[in-house]
Amino acid sequence: MSRPVKRSFTIAGHRTSISLEAAFWDALKDIASAERVPVARLIARVDSARAAGGLSSAVRVWVLQHYREAARRGARGQG
Repeated sequence: MSRPVKRSFTIAGHRTSISLEAAFWDALKDIASAERVPVARLIARVDSARAAGGLSSAVRVWVLQHYREAARRGARGQG
């Protein structure tokens, strides 16, 4: 497992940073590319939807949910 890498972003006019492992950064880049949006926009979307807790944790959960939903859609399509 890789060590977390910290990156900074501006969200809603405020500078913030999050620390994620390389696999999560790669996943965010892949999702952003597929949706044709900047990674910062995805992070802002996660930030606006989270109820509590840290932003890094919220991003990890969001990435997991994204891929779980994609897997469910794929499983439904194969039946």
